Amino acid sequence: MIQRIQSLYMLASTILGVVCLSLPLGKFFNESGEQVSTLYNLWLHTCDKDAYSFAPWALFALLLLVTVLTFLNIFLFRQRALQMRILVFCIILIVGYYAWLAVFAFVSNGTLSFKPSVTAALPFVCIVLDYLAFRGILKDEMLIRSLDRLR
Repeated sequence: MIQRIQSLYMLASTILGVVCLSLPLGKFFNESGEQVSTLYNLWLHTCDKDAYSFAPWALFALLLLVTVLTFLNIFLFRQRALQMRILVFCIILIVGYYAWLAVFAFVSNGTLSFKPSVTAALPFVCIVLDYLAFRGILKDEMLIRSLDRLR
């Protein structure tokens, strides 16, 4: 049921999740301001050695899980209660994603400074879209329940 507004919100959230999975999240700079490495969701690319470290794989796993769940949630339009639960679970996972990003970017790399890119804000937009989809599904559920009372 792609014509429902909440389905469009979930589709937009899925598209933003895929975009965020493929673009860099930010860059690390040393004290002198030189770029040391670039952070992606799946790897950390070191500029001087041209090496890849797969240390941030958990970021990729969390965002991939959220993206797949949100996409599959579009097709559960007959089970509104399950849709709402999955959306709340996705929002919690995105909050966990940001917690893990903060730990990885600001705590684990000591003296390096992290400059996030615009891509790092896309999961927050996914939270807003998931919340709007939740409200649309809740509105549909309340409408169905009010119609059931009239019978």
